[in-house]
Amino acid sequence: MSMNLIFVIWICLLLAGMPIYTGLGLASILHILTSPSLSPFVVSQKVVMAANSFPLLAIPFFILMGNIMNTSGVTGRIFNFANALVGWMRGGLGHANVVASVIFAGMSGSAVADAGGLGQIEIAAMRRGGYDDDFTCAVTAASATVGPIIPPSLPMIIYAVLAEASVGGLFLGGMLPGLCMAGGMMLMVRYYAIKRHYPYSPMPTIGSLWTSFRQAFWAILTPIILLVGIFWGICTPTESAVIAAFYALFLGLFVYRELKFRDIPKAILATNESIGVILALIMTAALFAWDLSIAQVPQTIGRYLDDFTLSSPVLLIIGINIFLLFVGCFMETTAAMMILVPILFPIAEKVGMSSIQFGVMIVLNLMIGTVTPPIGVVLFVTSNVAKVPFDRVARATLPFLVPLIFTLLLIAVWPPLTTWLPWAIMGVK
Repeated sequence: MSMNLIFVIWICLLLAGMPIYTGLGLASILHILTSPSLSPFVVSQKVVMAANSFPLLAIPFFILMGNIMNTSGVTGRIFNFANALVGWMRGGLGHANVVASVIFAGMSGSAVADAGGLGQIEIAAMRRGGYDDDFTCAVTAASATVGPIIPPSLPMIIYAVLAEASVGGLFLGGMLPGLCMAGGMMLMVRYYAIKRHYPYSPMPTIGSLWTSFRQAFWAILTPIILLVGIFWGICTPTESAVIAAFYALFLGLFVYRELKFRDIPKAILATNESIGVILALIMTAALFAWDLSIAQVPQTIGRYLDDFTLSSPVLLIIGINIFLLFVGCFMETTAAMMILVPILFPIAEKVGMSSIQFGVMIVLNLMIGTVTPPIGVVLFVTSNVAKVPFDRVARATLPFLVPLIFTLLLIAVWPPLTTWLPWAIMGVK
């Protein structure tokens, strides 16, 4: 059976509503079983090997940390501090929404965790402040995309495994683009705030600012502990995830004392549900990617794109970005990376892109996909949290794609934005 037919079968399975990992697995197995030269034993070998990766151990612990912090009142303290910091600006709660997502990004590394956890507090606060649902949902969804760009980042860990790149270098490479995204979204918030006469809070006193900072201090310390541990060589990114999970547990039980022992099994169960889906995607996508390589699909695409590589590298990079934006609209982030990184990274390397620059670029591309229909998982989460129709949230979020796409263009055409910090601190290019 040809690979073209396998693609058709896979797409039909997706359209029929089958989970992505199930469709990937069935399509791959079908191709292997109908190919006389391939042994069925390859299926179990490839699937098991995909899960046998030390860096991937970081994912469940970062997810567990986010679940514990959502349960222990940490997210509320983060938002209160962000509001005290920037709430006095026009459209203050919108700015606080963005700043809180930047802080929370240094803890969870997940856009969905941001939208589903911190988003509940942000949406409730903005509604009480008199902001309309469209603007509230748009800022909440768009700001959540910062989560996987500012370290730690779950998608970057997966990319590092696939591209054999430095996890620490990728984490540093996402810092400046993440701040650019946040700055662009705050400009959008200011524009709409002035246009629609949104409210703002009084300028905080030194005492109130200090109080909110003191209440959130131990939570804000989390990303600092993680980054210092990684970049000073005290622990690996995987070990830092374990430290972060236990630190979140310590905060919830003994510092803020809002986490009860009976809440811990619920957090662990929620983590297992999340990691189960992610691991299934990683394993089946690895099998699918291997199947593609056996069928010479990456090589065929590579030969086709080689002409662009030689004649117009800029056109090639633009083409890759447009393709990734399109893919992100229809495919889950982990599955898309598992399939596309082995195909596209060697091509990007030929035009001089480093593994760090390309890694940040592909992650941001796919994060933009999480806030664009028809899949738009962050849009779905925001819609569910706010109880606002999906199509309404999608339309409201569209203008906020402008600063995200602008940052994406900067990453693609200006390498120092992603490579300078890793080189300056770790000597990694």
